[in-house]
Amino acid sequence: MKHQDVIVIGAGAAGLMCALTAGYRGRDVLLIDNAKQLGRKILISGGGRCNFTNLGIEPSAYLCQNPHFCKSALARYTQWDFIAMVERHGIDYHEKTLGQLFCDDSAKKIVEMLRTECEWAGVTTQLRTDITSIQTTSSGYQLQTSQGEYTCESLVIATGGLSMPKLGATPFGYQVAEQFNVSVLSTSAALVPFTLQVADKTKFECLSGIALPVVARAECGKSFKEALLFTHRGLSGPSVLQISSYWKPGQAVSFNLLPEQDFMTWLSDIIKASPKLTLKNALCRIFPKRFVERLLELGELDGVGEKGGQAVSENDKGAIGTKSINQLSKAEQTFLYDYFTDWKVYPNGTEGYRTAEVTLGGIDTDALSSKTMEVKTQKGLYFIGEVVDVSGWLGGYNFQWAWSSGYATGQVC
Repeated sequence: MKHQDVIVIGAGAAGLMCALTAGYRGRDVLLIDNAKQLGRKILISGGGRCNFTNLGIEPSAYLCQNPHFCKSALARYTQWDFIAMVERHGIDYHEKTLGQLFCDDSAKKIVEMLRTECEWAGVTTQLRTDITSIQTTSSGYQLQTSQGEYTCESLVIATGGLSMPKLGATPFGYQVAEQFNVSVLSTSAALVPFTLQVADKTKFECLSGIALPVVARAECGKSFKEALLFTHRGLSGPSVLQISSYWKPGQAVSFNLLPEQDFMTWLSDIIKASPKLTLKNALCRIFPKRFVERLLELGELDGVGEKGGQAVSENDKGAIGTKSINQLSKAEQTFLYDYFTDWKVYPNGTEGYRTAEVTLGGIDTDALSSKTMEVKTQKGLYFIGEVVDVSGWLGGYNFQWAWSSGYATGQVC
């Protein structure tokens, strides 16, 4: 039986940060994972370049039943602290959009940096190791594993959520929580594409690959101004991933398809400049041609007649596209304004954990110390990272939570 001061289960972002931080304090640390390599999620993140943090980190960018819980950890290990580590290791990076920081080269650089820091801190890493049981002892915890038996004073669970099961995601962390009577809140996939109702999927699947700048808004009022992407299965893109964290089944999501301009002002100006221009050609100046043609083909822009009680025949669908813009009635102009600034979709659901970037919900933060992540009723047991009910926006926020929560625990475990 081998004894360690600290055992960290899970060699992802949070686990690596916790292990190296505790190691630098002189603690004898064992980092365990069932995977073949460190930081699998880090390696695929950001298209392989790892969006490792964000310049605009703030507590309001996180979803949690207790919105104040993440403040302490984020304040004590900030984005600037992690950026300083990146710079010490000579890793080149750049800001992409909205404060998102990416490696110039590869996400492997971040994993190599964390591995090196763990080595410098004296951390022992053991991969391809399964945990078969955890028991308490008079001085801590006893673990039965596929590689032998271990004891420790402090046990840190950094096994992540349920997102991306192909990378080895399991409910292990929640099972440990339940074993020690720690409340686990219901979970769901977040930062995930939407699937569409059958009728809408049939309508729009041919638009796969088209991207539009939009403002996406959930029924709760939360909104994000980023890109919308049509896919074969439904809707994706940064705006959809962001708003998915705030969407509830059965609710609508609305999109302002013209976030950069006032539609009525644009229409008035173009009527003055080119009064004989057809509506179709006018719309093709501000939208992709394939998008406009599909809306007209479906009769999506012919809603004025239907609203007025006049059914639009199949033969007349899309006819409005051939109208000169100076012939549009006030009612037609208003309908077009409403359509493009409040395009409503009722998602059928999401693509689920298979493609979700994070898991919403998890370990109830009321059961943890916000300063140390230690379970209030179980000395020496800690939960960090995605397994906890703290989920950030798209754009490096979840990695920063991993760094910050890992550091907070590594300082005390």
